[in-house]
Amino acid sequence: MHSRPEWSKITRRQWLAGASGLGALAALQQRGYAQVASSGVTTQNTARAVILINMIGAPSHVDTWDPKDGPWNPPDANLQHGAGGITLSQTLFPGLLKMSSDLLLLRSVQSWEEVHQRGQFYLQTAHPANPAFLAESPNMGSVVALEKTGTGLLPAFLSLNGSPAQGATFLGGQGEPMSAPSQASGLSTLQHNFFGSAAASQTRFQSQFSLLQDLDADLRNAPYDHPMANHADYYTSSKALMYQPSIIPIFQFNDADNQRYGNSNFGRSCIVARNAVQAKAGTVFITINQGGWDLHQNMFSRAYPGNQYQLCNDLDNGVSNLAADLKSSGDLAQTMIVMLGEFGRTPGDLNPQGGRDHHKDAMSMAMMGGGVKGGRVIGATDSTGDQVVQFGWSQNRVIFMEDIAATMYSALGIDWTKSIANTPSGRLFEYVPFGSVGTYLPVNEVFG
Repeated sequence: MHSRPEWSKITRRQWLAGASGLGALAALQQRGYAQVASSGVTTQNTARAVILINMIGAPSHVDTWDPKDGPWNPPDANLQHGAGGITLSQTLFPGLLKMSSDLLLLRSVQSWEEVHQRGQFYLQTAHPANPAFLAESPNMGSVVALEKTGTGLLPAFLSLNGSPAQGATFLGGQGEPMSAPSQASGLSTLQHNFFGSAAASQTRFQSQFSLLQDLDADLRNAPYDHPMANHADYYTSSKALMYQPSIIPIFQFNDADNQRYGNSNFGRSCIVARNAVQAKAGTVFITINQGGWDLHQNMFSRAYPGNQYQLCNDLDNGVSNLAADLKSSGDLAQTMIVMLGEFGRTPGDLNPQGGRDHHKDAMSMAMMGGGVKGGRVIGATDSTGDQVVQFGWSQNRVIFMEDIAATMYSALGIDWTKSIANTPSGRLFEYVPFGSVGTYLPVNEVFG
């Protein structure tokens, strides 16, 4: 008679309390007992890292990646043709227009959501914002961390210029995003040189940390709940970064770079992302948040703070220099950059307030690097950008966030059809909903 597999003897309470979500799951995976199912698909495996540019607030597709020649454009739009079928505003995107041979535009994208909070949840998780599943729908970066943690000192998931609304949930503390400020002096907490020499300070810090471990050992070994277990995991991972000469410079930069990247919070975050990718210190998924795209009014008024010109120029300065620097160092070929928001904007003429409202039936996005074949456009919308009229890929339908998630996972060599059965509630968590039955698939056309 066969004995029960080891995972079936572990209760959910023990699973959460013993080592915290991610640690327990990783340990079970290593022993082959985790309740992880897969369809065994072949991945593209073209990227070592993904940088997701989250354009929070939903950018207007017809004023970014899918411009149309019409009376709604500002007089200085100056639409110019780049490589392939790429057309962009020279005024808004001069840097990316120069790099159009590396740029891929997807113009047949659609969102299931038309409300910001739900749309952001959908963008960050590739899952619908179902109240029954909110607590067990981790960020895509946390899923990547589950698969890729342990390749270096830095956490696998890094979030810059703000923290994502959704974190690791049941996957545990090691899957939480590391939210770091972007400032020239770097992270002041990585070293505490307040006691004479750096060596003396490090010795004192280690002594105090060891004392802390002794004092709360019982709480670490048998945490009362999931958040406490997460904290213990995250705290231990953070400590590993202290006094590391290979880590400290990643978060530092000079003023020349700051000016070149646009002297903005977003640009500075792009510099840190560049450093993290080039350092190859363990970070695999980076989210760079850029808020302010909810432009219902005065979007082309330069006197209005956070107008379309400012947002696009900040994005253009940051991303074009990020891509150029990664290309120069040889890292762009293995770093996928993805730029999108949560849905599109009403096309055609501006609304009476001089802005655009919510529109989910058509949106667009941009990609570069990591195996992406640039200088091309996939899909098309009608003459105003209201509806998708050409799909441009093998599935002959619009592209959803689930497909985009599957594409990013596949580029990283992660099987997007995986699912986890032993969640705290017992509900099945799928990396990509219905990915295992082929409802959603990678857009392999982006790879050429």
